[in-house]
Amino acid sequence: MRFSGRVALCTVLLSAICPRPGTAQQTRTDTTTIAPDGTAYVTRVVPVPSTVSREAQNVLARVVGDAAKPETLAERRAGTDKWQAATGEAFKKIYPVTIAPDTIAGVPVRVITPASLPASKRDRILINLHGGGFNSDSGSLTETIPVAYLSETKVIAVLYRLAPEHPFPAGLDDAVAVYKELLKTYQPRNIAVYGTSAGAILTAELTAKLRHDHLPLPAVTGIFSGLGDFSQTGDSIALFSLGGFAGHLEPPDPQWRNTEYLTAGIDAKDPVLSPVYADLRGFPPTLFLTSGRDLLLSGTTILHRAYLRAGVDAQLVVFEALPHAFWNNPELPESKEAHQLMADFLSKHLGK
Repeated sequence: MRFSGRVALCTVLLSAICPRPGTAQQTRTDTTTIAPDGTAYVTRVVPVPSTVSREAQNVLARVVGDAAKPETLAERRAGTDKWQAATGEAFKKIYPVTIAPDTIAGVPVRVITPASLPASKRDRILINLHGGGFNSDSGSLTETIPVAYLSETKVIAVLYRLAPEHPFPAGLDDAVAVYKELLKTYQPRNIAVYGTSAGAILTAELTAKLRHDHLPLPAVTGIFSGLGDFSQTGDSIALFSLGGFAGHLEPPDPQWRNTEYLTAGIDAKDPVLSPVYADLRGFPPTLFLTSGRDLLLSGTTILHRAYLRAGVDAQLVVFEALPHAFWNNPELPESKEAHQLMADFLSKHLGK
């Protein structure tokens, strides 16, 4: 992978695709050169770690080309919808739930109801804000089915408006509308909000927006691989693609701006858009999840530290070696562990 400008040159060799020990290639050594401007040019040999499950090792060892694979927005959405449906069915075989379409406050939603819904938990509700880069739905099923089943709690997956047709704050406005409508039925202490990737970002934005509008905050939130600052990029963006070390990686641009989600004139440091600049004091207990090869590892940990500085009860769990949003893969034992962590944390803080 060759980067230009102020970005590191990072060549990573996985042992699964390297020659066997003892061959000439194994004499290769790590190198580092630091340029006068601080840019690091590095080569690293990174074996597939034995510290993750065999299933995860197989994922990390997959050979994926570095070439870019351009796709139109329509192709991306069609592919994401197809994957979401198929993977959702795979999750349903593990975690029995029923799924029904509905509309809340004029916003389309999915209602995910677990097979077991105890009477003691019928006054509780989980709100999911799905991932998908703000321009597609890559989580309204995979992020909700396991958590609904394991927490024995109904989940409302908000199918918010997508960019670029509907940039910020359209998706956030939809999330606020659903939340306000649910406040008519559920007490704030019985409401949780969580999401992955774009949905994790929206979860923090929603909390900041509710505070800004003097509305009651949810009892607990979950920020699973997100960020809280659109004004700058973190270190992990320069190191990892969506697949970790595998796949195409664009050189990060210090002047980059998400023009699909942010229209011209939007301040990237707006405290609702970028909650790291908001007053976070009094925010609800929050679970942060990320992983060692997550392109949003930096964004997640930076926002977590901001919560800690504000005195928020914020817990951070970093899974070893795995790529972005790995918990969407039903075949990984680590996914089961992550889903249990999510369900337990959200459940623990509801009803207090």
